[in-house]
Amino acid sequence: MWLQLALIALAVATIPLCIILFSADSDKHRKLLAVTLALTFELIMFGAFTRLTDSGLGCPDWPGCYGESNPFQAHSDIKAAEAVMPHGPVTVAKAWIEMIHRYMAMSVGLLCIAQVVMAWRARRRGYPLSLAIACLLMVCVQGAFGAWTVTLKLQPVIVTIHLLLGMGLLALLAASLEQYQCFASSRISAQPQLQPRSLPWLAGAALLFVFFQIALGGWVSTNYAAMACQDYPLCHGELIPEMDFQHGFSLWRQLGQTVGGDYITYQALVAIHWVHRNFALLVVLVVGWAAWRAMQLEAYRQLGKAILFAVLAQVVLGISTVLLSWPLLLAVLHNGMAAALVLLLTMLNYRILHARRAAVN
Repeated sequence: MWLQLALIALAVATIPLCIILFSADSDKHRKLLAVTLALTFELIMFGAFTRLTDSGLGCPDWPGCYGESNPFQAHSDIKAAEAVMPHGPVTVAKAWIEMIHRYMAMSVGLLCIAQVVMAWRARRRGYPLSLAIACLLMVCVQGAFGAWTVTLKLQPVIVTIHLLLGMGLLALLAASLEQYQCFASSRISAQPQLQPRSLPWLAGAALLFVFFQIALGGWVSTNYAAMACQDYPLCHGELIPEMDFQHGFSLWRQLGQTVGGDYITYQALVAIHWVHRNFALLVVLVVGWAAWRAMQLEAYRQLGKAILFAVLAQVVLGISTVLLSWPLLLAVLHNGMAAALVLLLTMLNYRILHARRAAVN
Protein backbone atom coordinates (compact mmCIF):
# COMPACT_ATOMS: atom_id res chain seq x y z
CA MET A 1 0.00 0.00 0.00
CA TRP A 2 2.75 2.46 0.93
CA LEU A 3 4.55 1.92 -2.36
CA GLN A 4 1.32 2.39 -4.31
CA LEU A 5 0.54 5.58 -2.38
CA ALA A 6 4.02 6.91 -3.13
CA LEU A 7 3.57 6.19 -6.84
CA ILE A 8 0.14 7.88 -6.86
CA ALA A 9 1.60 10.94 -5.10
CA LEU A 10 4.42 11.05 -7.63
CA ALA A 11 1.91 10.80 -10.49
CA VAL A 12 -0.16 13.66 -9.06
CA ALA A 13 3.00 15.73 -8.51
CA THR A 14 4.01 15.10 -12.13
CA ILE A 15 1.44 17.65 -13.32
CA PRO A 16 2.89 20.64 -11.42
CA LEU A 17 6.43 19.40 -12.08
CA CYS A 18 5.72 19.37 -15.83
CA ILE A 19 4.35 22.90 -15.56
CA ILE A 20 7.65 23.90 -13.96
CA LEU A 21 9.96 22.03 -16.32
CA PHE A 22 8.24 23.04 -19.56
CA SER A 23 7.44 26.60 -18.53
CA ALA A 24 8.83 29.45 -20.60
CA ASP A 25 10.08 30.92 -17.31
CA SER A 26 13.82 30.22 -17.23
CA ASP A 27 13.95 30.63 -13.43
CA LYS A 28 12.81 27.15 -12.36
CA HIS A 29 13.37 27.84 -8.66
CA ARG A 30 10.96 30.76 -8.69
CA LYS A 31 8.49 28.75 -10.75
CA LEU A 32 8.67 25.86 -8.28
CA LEU A 33 7.88 28.18 -5.38
CA ALA A 34 4.97 29.77 -7.25
CA VAL A 35 3.47 26.44 -8.32
CA THR A 36 3.82 24.96 -4.81
CA LEU A 37 2.13 28.03 -3.37
CA ALA A 38 -0.73 27.75 -5.87
CA LEU A 39 -1.18 24.02 -5.24
CA THR A 40 -1.20 24.58 -1.47
CA PHE A 41 -3.89 27.24 -1.88
CA GLU A 42 -5.95 24.76 -3.91
CA LEU A 43 -5.32 22.08 -1.27
CA ILE A 44 -6.72 24.38 1.44
CA MET A 45 -9.80 25.00 -0.69
CA PHE A 46 -10.24 21.28 -1.33
CA GLY A 47 -9.66 20.58 2.35
CA ALA A 48 -12.54 22.93 3.14
CA PHE A 49 -14.68 21.08 0.58
CA THR A 50 -13.71 17.78 2.24
CA ARG A 51 -14.68 19.05 5.67
CA LEU A 52 -17.89 20.74 4.57
CA THR A 53 -19.13 17.67 2.71
CA ASP A 54 -18.50 15.52 5.81
CA SER A 55 -15.93 13.50 3.89
CA GLY A 56 -13.21 13.58 6.55
CA LEU A 57 -13.98 9.98 7.51
CA GLY A 58 -14.77 8.85 3.97
CA CYS A 59 -11.88 6.46 4.50
CA PRO A 60 -11.87 5.64 8.23
CA ASP A 61 -8.21 4.59 8.36
CA TRP A 62 -4.94 6.31 7.37
CA PRO A 63 -3.01 6.73 5.10
CA GLY A 64 -4.94 4.36 2.83
CA CYS A 65 -8.57 3.39 2.52
CA TYR A 66 -9.45 0.13 4.27
CA GLY A 67 -5.81 -0.83 3.96
CA GLU A 68 -5.71 -0.09 0.23
CA SER A 69 -4.12 2.76 -1.68
CA ASN A 70 -7.29 3.86 -3.46
CA PRO A 71 -11.10 3.50 -3.26
CA PHE A 72 -11.15 1.23 -6.34
CA GLN A 73 -9.40 -1.52 -4.43
CA ALA A 74 -11.45 -0.84 -1.27
CA HIS A 75 -14.76 -0.67 -3.15
CA SER A 76 -16.36 -3.71 -1.50
CA ASP A 77 -15.58 -2.47 2.02
CA ILE A 78 -16.86 1.00 1.22
CA LYS A 79 -20.10 -0.33 -0.27
CA ALA A 80 -20.61 -2.58 2.77
CA ALA A 81 -20.26 0.42 5.11
CA GLU A 82 -22.52 2.50 2.88
CA ALA A 83 -25.19 -0.24 2.90
CA VAL A 84 -25.32 -0.13 6.70
CA MET A 85 -25.42 3.70 6.84
CA PRO A 86 -26.43 5.15 3.41
CA HIS A 87 -26.01 8.72 4.68
CA GLY A 88 -23.15 7.97 7.04
CA PRO A 89 -19.53 9.12 6.96
CA VAL A 90 -18.42 6.38 4.54
CA THR A 91 -19.70 6.43 0.96
CA VAL A 92 -18.01 5.94 -2.38
CA ALA A 93 -18.14 9.67 -3.18
CA LYS A 94 -16.83 10.69 0.25
CA ALA A 95 -14.04 8.12 0.06
CA TRP A 96 -12.85 9.57 -3.24
CA ILE A 97 -13.03 13.14 -1.89
CA GLU A 98 -10.95 12.18 1.15
CA MET A 99 -8.36 10.25 -0.85
CA ILE A 100 -7.97 12.97 -3.49
CA HIS A 101 -7.32 15.38 -0.62
CA ARG A 102 -4.60 13.05 0.68
CA TYR A 103 -3.06 12.60 -2.78
CA MET A 104 -2.85 16.38 -3.21
CA ALA A 105 -1.27 16.74 0.24
CA MET A 106 1.37 14.12 -0.57
CA SER A 107 2.19 15.88 -3.83
CA VAL A 108 2.68 19.16 -1.94
CA GLY A 109 5.08 17.29 0.30
CA LEU A 110 7.08 16.12 -2.72
CA LEU A 111 7.24 19.68 -4.06
CA CYS A 112 8.49 20.90 -0.67
CA ILE A 113 11.27 18.30 -0.84
CA ALA A 114 12.14 19.66 -4.30
CA GLN A 115 12.27 23.16 -2.78
CA VAL A 116 14.84 22.04 -0.23
CA VAL A 117 16.94 20.55 -3.04
CA MET A 118 16.71 23.79 -5.03
CA ALA A 119 17.58 25.88 -1.97
CA TRP A 120 20.54 23.61 -1.19
CA ARG A 121 21.87 24.10 -4.71
CA ALA A 122 21.50 27.88 -4.38
CA ARG A 123 23.16 28.10 -0.97
CA ARG A 124 26.58 28.79 -2.53
CA ARG A 125 25.17 32.02 -3.90
CA GLY A 126 24.11 32.99 -0.40
CA TYR A 127 20.51 31.79 -0.56
CA PRO A 128 19.19 30.91 2.93
CA LEU A 129 17.83 27.42 3.60
CA SER A 130 15.71 28.24 6.65
CA LEU A 131 12.33 28.83 5.01
CA ALA A 132 12.64 25.83 2.67
CA ILE A 133 13.40 23.56 5.63
CA ALA A 134 10.59 25.15 7.66
CA CYS A 135 8.13 24.39 4.84
CA LEU A 136 9.19 20.75 4.73
CA LEU A 137 8.91 20.39 8.50
CA MET A 138 5.50 22.05 8.43
CA VAL A 139 4.30 19.56 5.81
CA CYS A 140 5.44 16.69 8.03
CA VAL A 141 3.64 18.07 11.09
CA GLN A 142 0.57 18.78 8.96
CA GLY A 143 0.59 15.18 7.76
CA ALA A 144 0.66 13.95 11.36
CA PHE A 145 -2.35 16.07 12.23
CA GLY A 146 -4.07 14.83 9.08
CA ALA A 147 -3.63 11.29 10.37
CA TRP A 148 -4.90 12.22 13.85
CA THR A 149 -7.91 13.93 12.26
CA VAL A 150 -8.98 10.51 11.01
CA THR A 151 -7.82 8.28 13.86
CA LEU A 152 -9.33 10.58 16.53
CA LYS A 153 -12.64 10.73 14.62
CA LEU A 154 -12.69 14.44 13.72
CA GLN A 155 -11.94 15.69 17.22
CA PRO A 156 -12.63 19.44 16.86
CA VAL A 157 -9.35 20.72 18.33
CA ILE A 158 -7.30 18.42 16.07
CA VAL A 159 -9.22 19.43 12.93
CA THR A 160 -8.89 23.11 13.83
CA ILE A 161 -5.13 22.78 14.36
CA HIS A 162 -4.94 20.92 11.03
CA LEU A 163 -6.58 23.93 9.38
CA LEU A 164 -4.24 26.39 11.10
CA LEU A 165 -1.18 24.40 10.08
CA GLY A 166 -2.38 24.47 6.46
CA MET A 167 -2.66 28.25 6.67
CA GLY A 168 0.76 28.36 8.31
CA LEU A 169 2.26 26.38 5.44
CA LEU A 170 0.65 28.80 2.98
CA ALA A 171 2.21 31.72 4.86
CA LEU A 172 5.65 30.08 4.84
CA LEU A 173 5.41 29.42 1.11
CA ALA A 174 4.34 33.01 0.45
CA ALA A 175 7.31 34.23 2.50
CA SER A 176 9.59 31.83 0.59
CA LEU A 177 8.47 33.23 -2.75
CA GLU A 178 8.93 36.81 -1.54
CA GLN A 179 12.35 35.88 -0.15
CA TYR A 180 13.48 34.39 -3.43
CA GLN A 181 12.23 37.32 -5.50
CA CYS A 182 14.06 39.76 -3.23
CA PHE A 183 17.18 37.56 -3.37
CA ALA A 184 17.03 37.27 -7.17
CA SER A 185 16.44 40.94 -7.87
CA SER A 186 18.12 42.51 -4.81
CA ARG A 187 15.47 45.20 -4.91
CA ILE A 188 14.09 47.17 -1.98
CA SER A 189 10.28 47.17 -1.78
CA ALA A 190 9.97 50.71 -0.46
CA GLN A 191 12.09 53.53 0.89
CA PRO A 192 12.32 52.72 4.61
CA GLN A 193 12.35 56.31 5.73
CA LEU A 194 8.93 56.84 4.15
CA GLN A 195 7.26 54.04 6.13
CA PRO A 196 4.98 55.14 8.97
CA ARG A 197 6.19 53.81 12.29
CA SER A 198 2.83 52.15 12.84
CA LEU A 199 2.86 50.12 9.62
CA PRO A 200 5.15 47.20 10.68
CA TRP A 201 3.32 46.43 13.92
CA LEU A 202 -0.06 47.10 12.32
CA ALA A 203 0.63 44.65 9.47
CA GLY A 204 1.87 42.06 11.96
CA ALA A 205 -1.19 42.54 14.16
CA ALA A 206 -3.49 42.17 11.14
CA LEU A 207 -1.92 38.81 10.26
CA LEU A 208 -2.21 37.57 13.86
CA PHE A 209 -5.85 38.68 14.06
CA VAL A 210 -6.64 36.86 10.82
CA PHE A 211 -5.04 33.66 12.13
CA PHE A 212 -7.04 33.90 15.35
CA GLN A 213 -10.23 34.46 13.37
CA ILE A 214 -9.40 31.44 11.21
CA ALA A 215 -9.06 29.41 14.42
CA LEU A 216 -12.49 30.60 15.51
CA GLY A 217 -13.89 29.84 12.05
CA GLY A 218 -12.37 26.38 12.14
CA TRP A 219 -13.94 25.86 15.57
CA VAL A 220 -17.31 26.85 14.12
CA SER A 221 -16.94 24.47 11.20
CA THR A 222 -15.59 21.49 13.14
CA ASN A 223 -18.37 21.78 15.72
CA TYR A 224 -21.03 22.17 13.00
CA ALA A 225 -22.09 25.51 14.46
CA ALA A 226 -22.32 27.44 11.18
CA MET A 227 -26.11 27.69 11.38
CA ALA A 228 -26.41 28.09 15.16
CA CYS A 229 -27.47 31.68 14.41
CA GLN A 230 -29.60 31.95 11.28
CA ASP A 231 -30.15 35.71 11.27
CA TYR A 232 -27.78 38.67 11.05
CA PRO A 233 -26.70 40.97 12.69
CA LEU A 234 -28.85 39.61 15.55
CA CYS A 235 -28.80 36.00 16.70
CA HIS A 236 -32.25 34.51 17.29
CA GLY A 237 -33.54 38.05 17.31
CA GLU A 238 -31.24 39.09 20.17
CA LEU A 239 -28.04 41.04 20.35
CA ILE A 240 -26.72 38.74 23.09
CA PRO A 241 -28.57 35.41 22.98
CA GLU A 242 -28.43 32.67 25.60
CA MET A 243 -25.00 31.04 25.34
CA ASP A 244 -22.94 28.28 26.98
CA PHE A 245 -19.28 29.35 26.77
CA GLN A 246 -17.99 26.70 29.16
CA HIS A 247 -18.97 23.74 26.98
CA GLY A 248 -18.60 25.61 23.69
CA PHE A 249 -14.94 26.42 24.25
CA SER A 250 -13.81 23.29 26.07
CA LEU A 251 -11.05 22.17 23.73
CA TRP A 252 -10.24 18.56 24.60
CA ARG A 253 -13.49 16.75 23.89
CA GLN A 254 -15.03 14.53 21.25
CA LEU A 255 -17.14 15.85 18.38
CA GLY A 256 -20.66 16.67 19.50
CA GLN A 257 -19.90 15.98 23.17
CA THR A 258 -18.98 17.85 26.32
CA VAL A 259 -15.87 17.01 28.32
CA GLY A 260 -18.05 14.76 30.49
CA GLY A 261 -19.33 12.81 27.48
CA ASP A 262 -22.82 14.30 27.35
CA TYR A 263 -24.31 15.74 24.16
CA ILE A 264 -23.16 19.32 23.65
CA THR A 265 -25.85 21.92 24.23
CA TYR A 266 -27.31 24.06 21.48
CA GLN A 267 -26.41 27.13 23.54
CA ALA A 268 -22.76 26.04 23.31
CA LEU A 269 -22.99 26.03 19.51
CA VAL A 270 -24.58 29.49 19.64
CA ALA A 271 -21.64 30.72 21.74
CA ILE A 272 -19.13 29.36 19.22
CA HIS A 273 -20.91 31.01 16.29
CA TRP A 274 -21.53 34.30 18.13
CA VAL A 275 -17.88 34.76 19.13
CA HIS A 276 -16.69 34.10 15.55
CA ARG A 277 -19.05 36.60 13.94
CA ASN A 278 -18.40 39.33 16.50
CA PHE A 279 -14.63 38.97 16.57
CA ALA A 280 -14.85 39.41 12.79
CA LEU A 281 -15.78 43.05 13.38
CA LEU A 282 -12.47 43.64 15.16
CA VAL A 283 -10.58 41.78 12.43
CA VAL A 284 -12.15 43.96 9.74
CA LEU A 285 -11.16 47.08 11.67
CA VAL A 286 -7.52 46.04 12.16
CA VAL A 287 -7.01 44.58 8.66
CA GLY A 288 -8.79 47.50 7.04
CA TRP A 289 -6.61 49.95 8.95
CA ALA A 290 -3.45 48.09 7.92
CA ALA A 291 -4.61 48.05 4.29
CA TRP A 292 -5.36 51.76 4.36
CA ARG A 293 -1.94 52.61 5.80
CA ALA A 294 -0.25 50.40 3.20
CA MET A 295 -2.14 52.17 0.43
CA GLN A 296 -0.50 55.45 1.46
CA LEU A 297 2.82 54.19 0.11
CA GLU A 298 3.40 53.61 -3.60
CA ALA A 299 5.37 50.40 -3.03
CA TYR A 300 2.50 48.78 -1.13
CA ARG A 301 -0.51 50.46 -2.76
CA GLN A 302 -1.67 47.58 -4.95
CA LEU A 303 -1.13 45.08 -2.16
CA GLY A 304 -3.10 47.27 0.23
CA LYS A 305 -5.98 47.50 -2.24
CA ALA A 306 -5.99 43.72 -2.66
CA ILE A 307 -6.10 43.22 1.13
CA LEU A 308 -8.95 45.70 1.49
CA PHE A 309 -10.92 43.98 -1.28
CA ALA A 310 -10.29 40.55 0.27
CA VAL A 311 -11.46 41.52 3.75
CA LEU A 312 -14.61 43.18 2.40
CA ALA A 313 -15.35 40.17 0.20
CA GLN A 314 -14.85 37.92 3.23
CA VAL A 315 -17.45 39.89 5.19
CA VAL A 316 -19.96 39.56 2.34
CA LEU A 317 -19.29 35.81 2.05
CA GLY A 318 -19.62 35.29 5.78
CA ILE A 319 -22.95 37.11 6.04
CA SER A 320 -24.26 35.45 2.86
CA THR A 321 -23.37 32.02 4.23
CA VAL A 322 -25.69 32.65 7.20
CA LEU A 323 -28.54 34.39 5.38
CA LEU A 324 -28.58 31.84 2.53
CA SER A 325 -28.42 28.88 4.95
CA TRP A 326 -24.80 27.91 4.32
CA PRO A 327 -24.55 27.00 0.60
CA LEU A 328 -21.53 24.77 0.02
CA LEU A 329 -19.96 27.01 -2.63
CA LEU A 330 -20.11 30.11 -0.42
CA ALA A 331 -18.69 28.20 2.54
CA VAL A 332 -15.74 26.95 0.47
CA LEU A 333 -15.14 30.44 -0.92
CA HIS A 334 -15.25 31.79 2.65
CA ASN A 335 -12.36 29.46 3.52
CA GLY A 336 -10.55 30.40 0.33
CA MET A 337 -10.83 34.12 1.03
CA ALA A 338 -9.37 33.55 4.50
CA ALA A 339 -6.42 31.84 2.81
CA ALA A 340 -6.12 34.79 0.42
CA LEU A 341 -5.91 37.17 3.38
CA VAL A 342 -3.14 35.07 4.93
CA LEU A 343 -1.28 35.10 1.62
CA LEU A 344 -1.59 38.85 1.04
CA LEU A 345 -0.80 39.86 4.62
CA THR A 346 2.25 37.59 4.66
CA MET A 347 3.48 39.28 1.49
CA LEU A 348 2.95 42.70 3.04
CA ASN A 349 4.77 41.75 6.24
CA TYR A 350 7.71 40.26 4.38
CA ARG A 351 8.12 43.29 2.13
CA ILE A 352 8.05 45.61 5.12
CA LEU A 353 10.61 43.43 6.92
CA HIS A 354 12.84 43.32 3.83
CA ALA A 355 12.75 47.11 3.51
CA ARG A 356 13.62 47.57 7.20
CA ARG A 357 16.54 45.14 6.91
CA ALA A 358 17.77 46.93 3.82
CA ALA A 359 17.72 50.21 5.73
CA VAL A 360 19.87 48.73 8.50
CA ASN A 361 22.35 47.32 6.03
